[in-house]
Amino acid sequence: MTIADSPKLKRHGRLHPVLIMLLMLLVAAVLTNVIPAGKFDRHGTSVVPGSYHVSPKVNGLPAFLSTTAPAEADSPARAAGLVALFTIIPAGMTKSANLIFMVMFVGGMFGVLRATGAIDASVDRLLHLTSGNAFLLTTVLMLLLACGSTFLGFLSEYLAIVPLVLALGQRLRLPNLFAAAVVVMASMIGYAASVTNPIHLSVAQPLAGVPIFSGFVPRFCIFAVMFALGLSYVLRYQSRQPKVEHIPEAARLTVRQLAVLTAVALGGTLLVIGTSLWSWNTADHAAFFIAFGFSLALVGGLRLSDAADAFLEGMKGMLLACVMIGLGTSMQIMLQSSQVLDSIVQGFASLIQGHTGSVVAGGMMVAEMMFDLLIHSTSALATTTMPILTPIAQISGVSGQVTVSALLIGSGLTNMVSPTNGLLLAFLAACKVDYIEWVRFMAPLFIALCLVGFAALYLMTVFGA
Repeated sequence: MTIADSPKLKRHGRLHPVLIMLLMLLVAAVLTNVIPAGKFDRHGTSVVPGSYHVSPKVNGLPAFLSTTAPAEADSPARAAGLVALFTIIPAGMTKSANLIFMVMFVGGMFGVLRATGAIDASVDRLLHLTSGNAFLLTTVLMLLLACGSTFLGFLSEYLAIVPLVLALGQRLRLPNLFAAAVVVMASMIGYAASVTNPIHLSVAQPLAGVPIFSGFVPRFCIFAVMFALGLSYVLRYQSRQPKVEHIPEAARLTVRQLAVLTAVALGGTLLVIGTSLWSWNTADHAAFFIAFGFSLALVGGLRLSDAADAFLEGMKGMLLACVMIGLGTSMQIMLQSSQVLDSIVQGFASLIQGHTGSVVAGGMMVAEMMFDLLIHSTSALATTTMPILTPIAQISGVSGQVTVSALLIGSGLTNMVSPTNGLLLAFLAACKVDYIEWVRFMAPLFIALCLVGFAALYLMTVFGA
């Protein structure tokens, strides 16, 4: 059963995630007609502080009846009209094609992996060896995932282990929401703290005028508190589910199953190496998952026709995530081409300017949370916002470390629930979890983590971190 076929989604048809994204797209279109166009001068990808200026924009009836999607960012700004509201959707799907195909091929690889039977057999064996100690398994797994994210910057690589976590939850008779909570919560909390995450810190800290990897201690404390909250939240949820009283005997893994698991381990290692050392991009990842799925079929002894069916079936399960990714990109194209993104950044900067240090620190976190809905890449967000917010923070007595932490916490927490975050949607699709169900589950913890973030920024400002 796919996400779109789930009974819960049918009962709450008006809350369908696609309808939510279409509503957000409509709101974005209205904003392009209300907010004045403007932009900063840029050196490369980084903005020049104080260079914001209003730009002319095609508005009114000519824009409303335009049959084309909004122009590119370097063309005259154009407000989104009625027709462009629909033509921008194919443009978004086209622009995010690499990510969409990667997500589809990840689903195909999952289908082949599950068809080999190795995942289910290994989970049965693991539960037998640990006597079904689900709380220990959850704790160790979440800790490993969170540490990989916060210290090494792993995130998309965790797509490869979703089948294992999903099978583990199913054997423990836990809802699919358990698998999503373990993977998404642990990895995203790790990213929000980013103790030594080289992907984010190498971009954000130089822009804030502080050495790379400096400020280790306060970020580690933030990570420890947030992870403890996240783990407690998952364990509490797990304790409220029916318990498996009897763990059946599990046969030893066959040579074929061990070979599949070895191939998975080698493939995961290759994925990490390719991303870290060879700078693989999204298209490279997509090609990798095609080859990975084919390799698993050969090692698992599947007939090629069965492997093809499994691959296609796995791709079907990712359809909703792919549509959501395309719609999210459509909204970004609309806001960028109408040149209102820089105006929004300038507006938020004006709001927090001139306040006390603690207010500025909290305001920066709120600003980054809002911006992340529009620019869900933290590195891209850093190049857009850090040059603007850093001078304001310095005038208010807020250090560069606090500015970086506001960026990391704000964007990291928003990415846990953002409907425009393609990777979140891919994780949820892989776990067969409805987006609305996820938001409802996450809401209490999200609020608690936000309060922790505000408190951390306040303490860092007060003690001059």
